[in-house]
Amino acid sequence: MKKYILGLFAVAVVSSCVSQQDKAMKSADKNYILKVANENFAKKKWKNSLALYDRLANLVAGTDDFPNVGFNTAYANYYDKNYKLAGHQFKNFAVSFPKDPRAEEAAYMSALCYYEGSMDYNLDQSSTELAINELQDFLNNYPTSERSKNITTLIDELSYKLEFKSYENGRQYFNMGDYKAANTALENVLEDFPSTKLRPKIYDYMMKSRYLLAQKSIYDLKDERIESALSFTKQVEKDLPNTEYSKTALDLREKLEKEKKDFAVVKKQTEARIATLTARQKKEVEKLAEKNKTEDQIKNQIDAEKKAMQIQRDSAKLQTPPPAATFKIQR
Repeated sequence: MKKYILGLFAVAVVSSCVSQQDKAMKSADKNYILKVANENFAKKKWKNSLALYDRLANLVAGTDDFPNVGFNTAYANYYDKNYKLAGHQFKNFAVSFPKDPRAEEAAYMSALCYYEGSMDYNLDQSSTELAINELQDFLNNYPTSERSKNITTLIDELSYKLEFKSYENGRQYFNMGDYKAANTALENVLEDFPSTKLRPKIYDYMMKSRYLLAQKSIYDLKDERIESALSFTKQVEKDLPNTEYSKTALDLREKLEKEKKDFAVVKKQTEARIATLTARQKKEVEKLAEKNKTEDQIKNQIDAEKKAMQIQRDSAKLQTPPPAATFKIQR
């Protein structure tokens, strides 16, 4: 019986809330709508309060209630995880009511909304870059605020997300075997984020990329790439002494030195073979040229003899007299 009564009471309360919300949605009474909207807000019924605050926007415009409605609307959207809309509303409040005691809080919440809207590192990071700019704006506008400490932490977190995405891009190139692209991408990470905490790992992948690129290099670029890889192993040992990365650098340098010596032998043999082939080719060219020269001489001699014979024939025609005239005897 007791449970039955409690159930009826709960149903009655829900029905009352539903009918109150429905009544407020249909009402033209600004004060009543505002009252129900604020009650919903206090009870954390964000969607219900938002529906009513939306109706109030025009009704309270120009009144003392307008700032409160705007501020509560922004918070309701924030708690309802509509971060993009909430961020815009908080920012609009801070700009529209700069003398309001809540202006700094609104500016902070606006920046926080952009932070919450930042996408995962493996997705497009334009939202993260925008969030960093908004957080930095808060620091610029409220440098002495107690909230600035938290803002700095958030900026560091978002910056690391950008660093990690860039690092992951380079690592993916490495895993795909595109060592040249991997090395370039990782160099860009160091250039864009000189203070990155990922430097040891970036060095490791750059070192291995250069080593593998040298090992698999084409003949004409092998010397240059071996030297580049050797130079980088020395840089790793200098910048990261007594670490697992410096040990890897030492191991790779020994392999590269052996590769360099082996290639020097191959290079010497190749150059000797090229020299032999070049000399042989030169002889063949000279032999062919001599043959062509002899053939040209024979051809010229034949042409000269033909020409001489033609001249003799033409001369004989000129020296031969025409035959005597003949007359027919009439009968």
